[in-house]
Amino acid sequence: MQTSATTELRPLGDSGLLVSPVALGCWPIAGVTTLDTNEADSIATIQKCFDIGVNHLDTAHVYGPNGESENLIRRALGKRRDEIVIATKCGIHYEDGEMITDNRPERLRLECDESLRRLGTDRVELLYLHAPDDKVPLADSAGALRELMESGKTRSVGVSNFTVEQLEAFHAACPISAVQMPYNMLQRDIEQRTIPWCRERHVAIMIYWPLMKGLLAGKLPRSGELDERDNRRKYPMYQDDEWRRNQDFIEQLRNAAALSSHTVAQLVVNWTIGQPGITSALCGAKRPAQIEETAGAMGWTLSAEQRAIIDAALAARGQAAAKRVFT
Repeated sequence: MQTSATTELRPLGDSGLLVSPVALGCWPIAGVTTLDTNEADSIATIQKCFDIGVNHLDTAHVYGPNGESENLIRRALGKRRDEIVIATKCGIHYEDGEMITDNRPERLRLECDESLRRLGTDRVELLYLHAPDDKVPLADSAGALRELMESGKTRSVGVSNFTVEQLEAFHAACPISAVQMPYNMLQRDIEQRTIPWCRERHVAIMIYWPLMKGLLAGKLPRSGELDERDNRRKYPMYQDDEWRRNQDFIEQLRNAAALSSHTVAQLVVNWTIGQPGITSALCGAKRPAQIEETAGAMGWTLSAEQRAIIDAALAARGQAAAKRVFT
């Protein structure tokens, strides 16, 4: 796999695969909750990864009612597919315009095959169970993914949005190489139990929302006047006093970023991928310049002065809204 000379690849658990610390999250290009996407920019965004040392793409069967994200990846990669570590997810699908969680083994096998066809490949490097389904025993779902791995349709298996108890149950039936959870400077609850569990078992931790859906990039107006169609309006972190406290916090991050001539987004992602146990941060993008910027978080280290500013800002910010919405 070709990567930038400055990119230090990290092990994807015990799978034998190596991934870049910054990965491209391919939810935005599906255009479901993201405004102003277009095909040309989406394809260019994926292709930009070859130039900036990003070798990992993260998508899902449900990223688009008609597989928009996976189809775009196929078209963007073409003959360079083998240079990229592809992860997709099964267990959630669209039905009459609604997202439905269904972890029955037959459904997981069907979605895996559909994803492979959309991606134009005979296997993915990593296949996640997208979310738990309390209607289906975890052992049954784990057994189905283990069979898909043994058949060669995926090189490794992961789970997303699981509690530690669910991780234990799944791992007993199918070895896990990666766990995907939300994590960022202001939402750090996985440090308590999930990260230690993964580190003890050499399981990769692939986090999403490193910028809290763009909030921590420091580019949104303090007025908070988001487009009324903007999906982010429903998140507590974007509302009322939480919003004001977050903007005060970001002001301090700007001061820290300026010490090394980096952007706020680069500072935040650098801090994130430098946290103990974190393997890779999944950074969404719908334009080439966006993933190019976040890829600039790799290859350098925060100074002691920057860390001191960040630590003080975190202490002043205090506990952030913890509500999660898994989208």
